[in-house]
This record gives sequence, structure tokens and C-alpha cells, in this order.
Amino acid sequence: MNPELYLSDLEAKPEALRSLAGALAEENPFLALPPGVTRVLFLGMGSSRYAAGVAALRLRAAGVDAYADYASAAATCPARQDTLVVPISATGASGETLDATARYAGGPSPVAVLTNAPGSPLAEAADLVIPMHAGEERGGVACRTFQHTLALLLLMEATLTGRDRDVPALVERAAEATADLLERRDAWLPRALELLDGPHGVYTVAPAERLSSAEQSALMLREGPRRPADACETGDWSHVDVYLTKTLDYRALLYPGSRYDDQAMDWVRLRGSTVLAVGAEVKDAAAAIRYRHDGDPDVALLTETLVAELVAAHWWSGR
Repeated sequence: MNPELYLSDLEAKPEALRSLAGALAEENPFLALPPGVTRVLFLGMGSSRYAAGVAALRLRAAGVDAYADYASAAATCPARQDTLVVPISATGASGETLDATARYAGGPSPVAVLTNAPGSPLAEAADLVIPMHAGEERGGVACRTFQHTLALLLLMEATLTGRDRDVPALVERAAEATADLLERRDAWLPRALELLDGPHGVYTVAPAERLSSAEQSALMLREGPRRPADACETGDWSHVDVYLTKTLDYRALLYPGSRYDDQAMDWVRLRGSTVLAVGAEVKDAAAAIRYRHDGDPDVALLTETLVAELVAAHWWSGR
């Protein structure tokens, strides 16, 4: 992994998103899915599983039986003709995902792989390959592929549920939002670095519908600069993480949008903890980072992790 190339990968996000939007406007790859799907099983590790967890929640809310499982689980849903198996791996070479996919290859369940490497071993085991169109991540960290996976899963949701949704236009708006954060980083990044730079790590918090943002943000802080970081769902925060605010110099990166934001902030005010909000103004947060289209929760889902990714890039490079 390379911090300078990782930063370059982040800076290339808007261009990559526009390329993805163009590809999806030309062809919806999910129209090739077989008919009769009543259950969807996502398999993946790390960033792939984070994205899949949000996709599964959204599909269940739309009435589709959907699960996002660790590919490393010893067993999960049985193979059935109406069960679509969706392994996700940017490299197409994740050992756990390859092992899990092997249980379904050649069986009754159709296998549709999401990967950034169409010629990979994982792609060879698929009935359908969905390319991520993220380009090479030369920094060695899954950042653009995470963003593109989410976008593709939103298109998959729209296709499976018959929802009339212009996903290419959404991806274009996410490109504009991403470019806005990058272009104005000199205005917001120094303050973000100051607020999050505490002795006890960073805690990332997001609503269940965008939990992947908190999980990916924490991973970026661990993977690059190797700093302690952990993710929590906003409502659950008051049951599992609130205790840390009493004993630690607690620094949180909050992605607002949960009905339980105020509940968490009540404890933050009481304990004098530090919160940096992204995408909306939050009462008593130390600061808020805004960006273009941040009022659209789907744009936020595709965009907001860039804040933590840029913080990670600067800490990692020692800037």
C-alpha cells in the first residue's frame, strides 16, 4: 500500500464516477439477471460486506428476502433456484469469497459476481459478471471500488424491485458532490484533522441505512494510518458506545440522518465529547462539513466517506 497513490486514487473519484454513470446509462447489467429471484444472498468481506449490508437492508424494506453474510461463515443460505448469490470482491481474489462461492458454483442458484477484475478467479465461477468500472486502485486500498459497489447495488435494487430510478443521474450527482469536497478540502480538512486527532482514536457513527459509511470510514483510518477506529450505528450508540465518553477523550465522526441523532448528542453534550458532523448541521457539534447535494441521503451514501478517507490519507502520509 502507498499513501501518495492512495490520495491519487481519491482524487480520481469524480472522473471514475462519471465513467460509471456513462456505462450504466448505456447498459443496465442487471437486466441479465434470471427471472424468478425471490431471495438474494450477498457474500463478501471488509468493504464489500459493508456495502452489501446496506443493500440487503434496502431490499428487505422493499419486500425482497435479502441477506449479507460474511463469506467466511461456515454455512449460510442453501442453494435454491430462486436464490441469487452475489459474491462481491474488488480484486476477485479474496480467499474467503472464493471459498464461499465454490459452494454454489454449478448448482441451482445463479451466481452474479461484482468485481473490478473481470478476468479474476471469482469471475470465472460466475454465471454473470458485473464490472465495477472503478479503474486500478494503485494505492492498494479499496476506496473507489467501495463507492462503485454501492452505486451498482442501488441499481440492482431498482432493477429487482421494478423501481423507476435514474441511477446514472444519481451517480453523476455523487460525482459532483465528491468533486466539491475535493476542491474545497483546504477549507475544511485542517479543522477536521484537528478535531479528530485525539489520543484514543476515532469513533464513526451513522444511521443503519448508511452504516457502511461508518464502517468504511473506520476501516480507512485503521488500514492506512493504522489508528484506532471503530464504527457504530447511531441508535445502538446509546447502548454500546456511550460508556466510552465517560473515560476517553472521545472524538466522533457523525454522519447525521438518524432519528436518534439527538439522543446521542444529549450524551455528547453531557460528557463534553467532540463530534464532527458531515453533511448536515448538528447542534453542539464542534463543526460541520457540508457539500453539494448533501441533502440527498443516497448521494450521502455514495459520497460522505471521502471525509474520513482524506483524513486517513493525510495522517498516513505524515502531513
